[in-house]
Order: sequence, then structure tokens, then C-alpha cells
Amino acid sequence: MNFLWFLRMVKWARNPPSMKQVKVFSAVLAIVLVIVGLDMLGLWPDWAHVAGKPKIH
Repeated sequence: MNFLWFLRMVKWARNPPSMKQVKVFSAVLAIVLVIVGLDMLGLWPDWAHVAGKPKIH
């Protein structure tokens, strides 16, 4: 484990995120999980899919 992760954990332990930030993160995570679940079940519309792989130059 990188030393910077320990510093980040210490920062969070001393100054945890507010309840509002936790709620926003949880809501975004729930929305993403719903979208991924719908896509895996085949219920996500075809027009919302990316058309092919992006070309990396």
C-alpha cells in the first residue's frame, strides 16, 4: 500500500466528509449501478450506447 494512501486516510479520519457529500456520492453511485444493471439486463435503449470504440491517437 502506498504511503500517500495512509496520508489520505489520516486526512479523512481527522476531517471526514459532511453528510451532504456522503448523500450526493451515494446517490451518484446508486444511479450508476442502476444504469449498469439495466445495460446488463438488456433493458438500456440502443440509442444510448456508444457507437464503437474511440480511436486513440
